Amino acid sequence: MPTVSVYDMFKIGVGPSSSHTLGPWRIVQRFDGRVQNEAPGVAVARVRFELLGSLALTGVGHATDKAVCLAMLGEQPETVPVDEIESKLAKLASDNEATFAGQAVHFEPERDIAFLKNERHPGHANAIRCFALLADGRELTRTYFSVGGGFVASPDELDDTIGDRAMPSRPVRFGKDLLKHCRESGLPISRVVYENELSWWTADEIESQALAIWTTMRQCIRRGCRTRGTLPGGLDVQRRAPDLIHELVPEYPQECDESLVKTLRGRALPFETMLRLVSCFALAVNEENAALGRVVTAPTNGAAGVIPAVMMYRASFGEQPMSDDDVLRFILVSGQIGALFKQNATISAAMGGCQAEIGVSSAMAAGGLTEIMGGSPDQALMAAEIAMEHHLGMTCDPVGGLVQVPCIERNAMGALKAISAAVLAMNSDPAHARISFDDVVATMWETAQQMNENYKETSLGGLAVNISVRTVEC
Repeated sequence: MPTVSVYDMFKIGVGPSSSHTLGPWRIVQRFDGRVQNEAPGVAVARVRFELLGSLALTGVGHATDKAVCLAMLGEQPETVPVDEIESKLAKLASDNEATFAGQAVHFEPERDIAFLKNERHPGHANAIRCFALLADGRELTRTYFSVGGGFVASPDELDDTIGDRAMPSRPVRFGKDLLKHCRESGLPISRVVYENELSWWTADEIESQALAIWTTMRQCIRRGCRTRGTLPGGLDVQRRAPDLIHELVPEYPQECDESLVKTLRGRALPFETMLRLVSCFALAVNEENAALGRVVTAPTNGAAGVIPAVMMYRASFGEQPMSDDDVLRFILVSGQIGALFKQNATISAAMGGCQAEIGVSSAMAAGGLTEIMGGSPDQALMAAEIAMEHHLGMTCDPVGGLVQVPCIERNAMGALKAISAAVLAMNSDPAHARISFDDVVATMWETAQQMNENYKETSLGGLAVNISVRTVEC
């Protein structure tokens, strides 16, 4: 699948989960379109969705039912007013008025969304069976999978979730292909990726999308740094980013945008303070994610804080201010690294554990940071390899099925590992490396396949069953 775009890896939407929230949202929309195509003009009497596998086991905590409802209300993840989500859901629960196949339908969430916790589809851990009962007596059914990062597929699309797309000028299937193109052309990774992206986007689209992603990330950090309170879901997790930013930058009024970058730039801060700030940036994003805030999948929602935190680190503490060109290069390099993991392994925690989310995001961030620090293509992939190497085997064991414990703190750790990996790679000769980027991708996928299912976003193992909180419904 050398046709995965950087902008397939970065999607703007709402939390808390790309596979459990954004994916199901898209599945409802796909089924809606299918019903319209197969039964144009026919009245729909009832719509029902059955959630299987991980979607059933942790769907409540991951707001899968809320995503289905928002899709049935005709909302879009990129534009739905996040402050109005709960009121929209409350209205649906009260009046049961939704829209499907271009018509008003009666939809009762408690009746029409079923969590089948004891059933798993053999095709994928995240499956939804969709049913539409038509007024003429027919019933249309279709099964879809949410395969991670907001990607969805029908059973016959599992080997290609992108669909028809022109082959780029320099196809990249593995990391070795990317390095080969760089060596033959003398171009950095970002430029090779940029030229490939021109197969699918105009130059203006490539650049504007990168800047829109960075703007959304900064806005998310800003909101997370000024919003206090308790996260929803029943674990009573307190937001920490606002107090932390106030402690570290007391003169700054609880915000975190370009003004904060200007405040931090040029300061001679102790190493510990820099670490705490990077952690604060990551916490801010994933606290917003846990509260159904607007985030960027990077490459998933559960790992959405790693790349913004590393980019803010570079913007705040780099020798030179981070330019728009730096932003573009970072997005292109990190997105390509994410695409290589999607093509050759997985970015779904339900398939590969947390190594497939935090591990991949840390590798993406490490590679992007290395290039804009002046590293070579070999050093950028070496940094990505180092970051993933030290996430291998990480389990996904969300307490109560919520993307909160241990997920929020794992983003901070992933960001710090990415920075360390970039520094190590910048001070190393890749010719002496004993593990290649492709080696670590293959190893991650082998590890994922051998991992016990209890550690793949089911909340049936690990911290999810070994801490004192037992009362939260997944």
